[in-house]
Amino acid sequence: MFRVPSQIFKRAYHPGPSRFGSYPLLLSSSAITSYPEPLPVPDHIRRPQYVPSNFFTAPWGEHNTPETGVDNETEGERIGMGSKEERDVRMACKVAAEILKRAGDSVVKPGITTAQLDKAIHKMIIEHGAYPSPLGYSNYPKSCTTSINNVIVHGIPDERVEFTAKENIINIDLTIYLNGYHGDTSATFVLPEVDKLGRELVSATQEALDLGIRVCKPGVQISEIGKVIGEFSRRHGFSVNSQISGHGIGKVFHQPPWIFHDEPGKMMPGDCFTIEPCLVQGAKSRGDLWDDGWTLATETGARAAQFEHQVLITDDGVEILTI
Repeated sequence: MFRVPSQIFKRAYHPGPSRFGSYPLLLSSSAITSYPEPLPVPDHIRRPQYVPSNFFTAPWGEHNTPETGVDNETEGERIGMGSKEERDVRMACKVAAEILKRAGDSVVKPGITTAQLDKAIHKMIIEHGAYPSPLGYSNYPKSCTTSINNVIVHGIPDERVEFTAKENIINIDLTIYLNGYHGDTSATFVLPEVDKLGRELVSATQEALDLGIRVCKPGVQISEIGKVIGEFSRRHGFSVNSQISGHGIGKVFHQPPWIFHDEPGKMMPGDCFTIEPCLVQGAKSRGDLWDDGWTLATETGARAAQFEHQVLITDDGVEILTI
């Protein structure tokens, strides 16, 4: 088991008029680096190749080191339009979207711990005969990520009830592995007493994702996605974190194309990738990595929000798969 620090929050109040709003601020001292055993996955459910062979049996910290952080499949392959693989990736995305919606509608609420949220999502994934892709990916210990307020991405679920205080925003990022394909999606949820500045951030992030998707079609430069998202964000007083990006996905969890602002190349039919902008309050978007090796939190204490869809470039446009 692990020890829970007694002091994990401080109030994000600023002198005079509040710059970023009023919300609990997560501190790097709250990072946990040892975890209970992972939630079980039935043996009949197919696992990605990157999951260590002893991940579910060895004590924490003694897992085998995977040879690679991704599946041992050919990277960068496009989806064959009209093929079985297209049907399979569509199904994985459909199930992922359904689970995220169920979690948002029925599980996300003040007072639930993020570990309880992770357990509920894990159960939903298993019920669909799928594997929670994050579990065991580079030894990640949970089935989803839960990023709150000033955490940009990759917050690790745990048992602290303070993480779902009624004035928090919380991002849930989940990916499932079904029939050999990954479906990846995320959304930021607003708890009942989030202030106006927090709601504006979340709304703008959703709009930024929509704008990024709209530019997608065959022949368009991949970098155009980041360009329109960046321009929109700056106009509204936000910045975009560039330490993470969207990515190609299919048989492999993370693969080319990488959806960076300077990514070369054009979109082609069969390209399947995620668009997942992370907007940060203010002009400084860079994050610090906590000692747990996963949690990335803003340097300034500003809040961050993220939304994500997995999309497929078709012969004449783009289709959102995770709806």
